[in-house]
Amino acid sequence: MRVVIAEDNVLLSSGLELLLGSQGFEVVAITDDAPGFLAAVETHRPDVTIVDVRLPPTFRDEGIRAALQARREHPGLPVLVLSQYVEQAYAGRLLSDPRGGIGYLLKDRVSRIAEFTDALRRVATGGTAMDPEVIAQLLAVRNDPVDALTPREREVLALMAEGHDNLTIAQRLFVTDNAVHKHVGGVFLKLGLSAGDTGHRRVRAVLAYLRRHGGTEPSPR
Repeated sequence: MRVVIAEDNVLLSSGLELLLGSQGFEVVAITDDAPGFLAAVETHRPDVTIVDVRLPPTFRDEGIRAALQARREHPGLPVLVLSQYVEQAYAGRLLSDPRGGIGYLLKDRVSRIAEFTDALRRVATGGTAMDPEVIAQLLAVRNDPVDALTPREREVLALMAEGHDNLTIAQRLFVTDNAVHKHVGGVFLKLGLSAGDTGHRRVRAVLAYLRRHGGTEPSPR
């Protein structure tokens, strides 16, 4: 599985290269800015990319904007955003893409190598991997339907967004599979989604909500 990394911190990018190499990935390019990332994607056509939000020269949102551009130029390009920050405006746009192959993890909250590589593989194969804190921050600025969810439904929604199936959710919440099924149905109902949606069901609740309330890309600076 071939990977392109956009990360300006040399220690982190080198560490990722070593880590991924030991887990069966091939890092074909490491870049430290947005133009380099876009050029590397064009040249190598990777199976998955890892992108930091803030890259030179301004260290604001160059990385995530480059990820959006790369997805436009190469539809469905798998992108895992790995950052210390939640860039709400552009993150909502990126995560609302219904084609999947998207992830957003916070550097400080990645504690296990296996979980990180599993998330990367899930994104590479068209799935979605999102840190619950990212979801919480994105939904915090959008009220309406989510306000109607019960605390348990919010917990289920967060685990759905991470890509977990009903059985795993039940195990994590120490409830029955039938209880999870009912909570999932409640989430779909309150967010106005069809329970028959068979795409990435566990994430489409979040994606569809973001698509309705944050689907327009901000004007360029």
